[in-house]
Amino acid sequence: MPLLGIGTWELRGKPCERAVRTALEIGYRHIDTAHLYDNHKDIREAMRGFPREQLFLTSKFLPSHLENETIAKSCDRALQELGIDYLDLFLIHYPDRELPMKPMAQELERLKEKGKIRAWGVSNFTVRHLKDMLEWGFSPAANQVEFHPYLYQRELLEYCNKQNIRLIAYRSLGKGALVADPLVEQIAESHGKTITQILLRWAIEKEIPVIPKASSKKHLEENFAIFDFKLKKADVEKLDTLKLQHRFCQTGWSDFEYK
Repeated sequence: MPLLGIGTWELRGKPCERAVRTALEIGYRHIDTAHLYDNHKDIREAMRGFPREQLFLTSKFLPSHLENETIAKSCDRALQELGIDYLDLFLIHYPDRELPMKPMAQELERLKEKGKIRAWGVSNFTVRHLKDMLEWGFSPAANQVEFHPYLYQRELLEYCNKQNIRLIAYRSLGKGALVADPLVEQIAESHGKTITQILLRWAIEKEIPVIPKASSKKHLEENFAIFDFKLKKADVEKLDTLKLQHRFCQTGWSDFEYK
């Protein structure tokens, strides 16, 4: 899995197609999407001409939609809309309070056996949710969560590393709040880099893939230019201490409870 990808939340239609196409031309090879984003077909158009084997595609399904279609049908729909034969990673978008997770894991394992997905994982899961999965005998390949210096989920990261579950970070910039943080600004100035690049690099140095959303060529290039420098150990430690446990992604499932 590439350490840098393009996130496509809220990108649809021609803007999505242009952004993803531009990202691929710059050198991105990891594309993150989901059924909820409603942009699979736009991404398909953007990928035309790029060899499938060079790309890493992640999509997610909504547990709440399982009343209308099975996970297998959800996967088939994603493959058809994206115009591909397999997904590199297929994620349960969030832990559902009402629906049991174990049958979902069983069906995802069957999709992997059939070759429709290379790996499956989860998103927005806590340590408790992951422990449930492991107790049932299932080991998700990845857990995509909100992760940045204001929400440094150290316990979750350490647990995932111990269980060989790759943590993937979304909302790495803290919805813009971190861009105004004086400490981050100071570190950026010392490296001659932008604040955005410092925040992305902070996660990269923890071996955490990041999937920042960007639509302009300027921002896509800025996000891509994070592999020609390293943060000082002291910089990383300072950013680690910023943890405010502030979650910017607040939704109906953000209490992360299910039965």
